[in-house]
Amino acid sequence: MITIVLGAQWGDEGKGKLTDILCAKASLCARAQGGNNAGHTIVANGQTYDFHILPSGLVNPKCLNLIGTGCVVHIPSFFKELEDLQRKGLDTKGRILLSDRAHVVFDLHLLIDSLQESELIEAARKEQSSDRQAVVAKQSLGGPIGTTKKGIGPAYSAKHARSGVRIHQIFNKEELDKRLRVLARAAQKSYGSAMKDYDVEAEIARFDTHREHLRSFAVNAAPLMATAQDNDTTILVEGANALMLDIDQGTYPFVTSSATGTGGAVQGLALSPFKIRNIIGVVKAYTTRVGGGPFPSEALNDDGDTLQSKGHEYGVTTGRRRRCVSRITSSDWSGQSIPRLPATSDALPVHEILTDLQGWLDLVVLRHSHSSNHYTSLNLTKLDILDHFETIRVAIAYTDPLDMMSSAPVTYKAVFPADLSVLDRCEVLYEELPGWKGKGRVAGAKSWDDLPQQARAYVEFIEQNVGVRIGYIGTGPNREDMIVRSDMRS
Repeated sequence: MITIVLGAQWGDEGKGKLTDILCAKASLCARAQGGNNAGHTIVANGQTYDFHILPSGLVNPKCLNLIGTGCVVHIPSFFKELEDLQRKGLDTKGRILLSDRAHVVFDLHLLIDSLQESELIEAARKEQSSDRQAVVAKQSLGGPIGTTKKGIGPAYSAKHARSGVRIHQIFNKEELDKRLRVLARAAQKSYGSAMKDYDVEAEIARFDTHREHLRSFAVNAAPLMATAQDNDTTILVEGANALMLDIDQGTYPFVTSSATGTGGAVQGLALSPFKIRNIIGVVKAYTTRVGGGPFPSEALNDDGDTLQSKGHEYGVTTGRRRRCVSRITSSDWSGQSIPRLPATSDALPVHEILTDLQGWLDLVVLRHSHSSNHYTSLNLTKLDILDHFETIRVAIAYTDPLDMMSSAPVTYKAVFPADLSVLDRCEVLYEELPGWKGKGRVAGAKSWDDLPQQARAYVEFIEQNVGVRIGYIGTGPNREDMIVRSDMRS
């Protein structure tokens, strides 16, 4: 039986808690895509563990863990994360395997990632405007991606250009050295003097020290996964990032470089679609995002500050404040308070400036996410954060006042526009629901009946409008703060 846990929005939805709960019954926990650009924290047995590339099934002493073929792996970070877990008392010996078909993230890729992002930032500065709306709108057309600068994009680029290096090639020193030198020469031609601090021979020497240690982790994952599925092993697939960051279905180009959805899980781990029992989408009760790129929720001003502070909205991997909106009308800013892009080279990039904006739950995003991932159920997280609101707004549709194809207004309800410039024109349609501030608390609730009536109505409103059952409801930060509805217990 296979269960896949996926982010349904822009990431940071709280997938780690559900994964932690479900991995207690899993025999195999696997990552299918991405690298150490993802991250979440799990608290178990009074100890806090941070996971980035390693599957969080490591907290279950009976669970085997696999970094799958679709992943890209920075080897020094892999060993450091492993050492950090072991230092905290987690016994990982013999329980973590790495597909020998996964691709390698080199230090070279980290440097290229940073240089590419710097180029986009400089281009955005040249186009800087005193109009905040213009700054935001440009994100649909260009500007910095807001990557974690972990080398993920360049590593996937090398993979698809067929110039990358797979894990098994590390064990052939002659081949590894040759391929890495070719990559370094190509980067030197592209970036010139910006590459002066990179030493390819030093990186080769580092792999000489890693090679034998890494050998015990590498495995041909294809027969491993085939055998596990033939034996009906309980497999938990831990998704990274989220659907709206998917390279195909997300807000391209403001996405990650991997396939973050159901299809990516199947491809990255060689899963049989006929063996998949559960596809669980994890949804935050409001919407956040780290990094650049548009998504059309409304700025909330003081209410947004409440979501930011009460929800502790900071990325685990980067520490950046999470965004919830990138479209603002000019009326949201007084003339003297419009933030301007800094002109100095050491100032914050555009995507860092746009991290203090907040928004409500967006059902257009969720419908698009469901149509792409085909969820069997949802996990609604951080519902307790809405304890602080008397009225809750939900984005139910977007209206484009002048569609370029029809020259008439168009409403997007079940379809998320592929053309991000459309989002700059769209108005968001909201429905207001009564909150439960002063009428009860979600925080600490242990059952459906413990929830305030208005909170139950909010959950049911989402179910009716997305067409998926919400089987899990997060009511607080702790592991036990999760309502599991009766039909999800099997």
